Amino acid sequence: MTPTDKDLLFLPLGGTGEIGMNMNLYGHDGQWLMVDCGVTFPKPGRVSADGTVHHSGEPDIQMPDPEFISSRRDQLAGLVITHAHEDHVGAVPYLWPKLRCPIYTSRFTAEVLKKKLAEHAMLHQVKIIIVEVGERVHIGPFEVEWLPITHSIPDPNALMIRTPLGNIFHSGDWKLDPDPVVGHGYKEDTFRALADEGVLAMVCDSTNATTVGHSVSESELYDGLRHYIEGAKGRVIVTCFGSNIARLLTLSHIADDTGRYMGLYGRSMVNMYQCAKRAGVWPYSAGTVDTGHLGYLPRHEVLAVATGSQGEPRTALRRLAAGTHPDFELEPGDRVIFSARAIPGNEQAIQGLIDQLTAMQVEVVTVDEAEYLIHASGHPAQEELKTLYQWVQPEISIPVHGEDVHMKAHAGVARSCGVPRSMTGRNGDLFMLRPVPGIQRQKVKTGRLGWEKGGLVRVE
Repeated sequence: MTPTDKDLLFLPLGGTGEIGMNMNLYGHDGQWLMVDCGVTFPKPGRVSADGTVHHSGEPDIQMPDPEFISSRRDQLAGLVITHAHEDHVGAVPYLWPKLRCPIYTSRFTAEVLKKKLAEHAMLHQVKIIIVEVGERVHIGPFEVEWLPITHSIPDPNALMIRTPLGNIFHSGDWKLDPDPVVGHGYKEDTFRALADEGVLAMVCDSTNATTVGHSVSESELYDGLRHYIEGAKGRVIVTCFGSNIARLLTLSHIADDTGRYMGLYGRSMVNMYQCAKRAGVWPYSAGTVDTGHLGYLPRHEVLAVATGSQGEPRTALRRLAAGTHPDFELEPGDRVIFSARAIPGNEQAIQGLIDQLTAMQVEVVTVDEAEYLIHASGHPAQEELKTLYQWVQPEISIPVHGEDVHMKAHAGVARSCGVPRSMTGRNGDLFMLRPVPGIQRQKVKTGRLGWEKGGLVRVE
């Protein structure tokens, strides 16, 4: 199946009908452009979009099977990574040997990707091209422009993909945050200009399409987090996503303002912090201390930021809860703040961790029970979706990055904004945008690969 110069196609291989392991293809004039290449971390008992029930013993790391495009590798013009979250970039070290194409991305994302590739001894094999916001790059028959948007990680980008047959706006993961704390912001005029030019299709994040209102800005979290940190008598441990550099920076400022010393626990969190410094998105005035020192400080001077907000095994917070962390042991009166919401499927693991902490007489503060704001989602609620549709004004809405309930809600929002047509589907559906819009259901076989014992295996 090779697109002709009369075809403009969208083909999701992962991330449509599910949240995680994003992999998208755009086809035109004999070539394909891949956007994002991510992983997922399945939980036993979780049901995937394709109806698969996950069980114990499966590989911990899974990703889309790229067989469709890897068997047509000569048609793959390039891979664009929109941002550095695992579900968008995490599969690159595992799948690039099957793709062997250049990778285009922003400076911060490139730093994260380089670290991943170095861990797999692949750094000098992969051609990484760093693109600045506003820059236009020709990749095969596509002209791709990087557009600044905001999300819960530095330097995320939306894409304007231009072809002679029409333009596609690919949102990536986003929100409309007027003060994202770190990284670039966004400008309304950027997106209104797209409407003036004409947008055939808008392929857009659906994660929070069922949520009314507007997401919270990262800048609004300082007061709430300070309230719970300043009011603690013992140590404070905040657990959040390590990729949220803005959250780490806010916590660094709170540590300075409350007389505490902040240390980072967990390899992924430390890696992200180092990448942020190398990419220039972490201000030199903000700092952390060597975690080995925290165990020797008075308890009321300690602010530890740890991985493990989703109850994952072998994370820093799990080790603290088990009393097996080498730096210090939690004691009654210490406080753990969960500055993150549960990803669907993780609720049981998180509750088990909370029960473990509570049994140790450690105070626990969660997003749902907190009186003040301590977390902000990185995805758009309904009012933000409406705003972006009003700015971009596409002819066709294609909801992605969500389960069926999210994508259907998203399509409803698009219709309410006057978008003439919405097309919803799932991985393996071929979305034909030109010459005649339509969907060929399950045109391409999709599946999952897992990483196990240093190699890729098919997940049944």
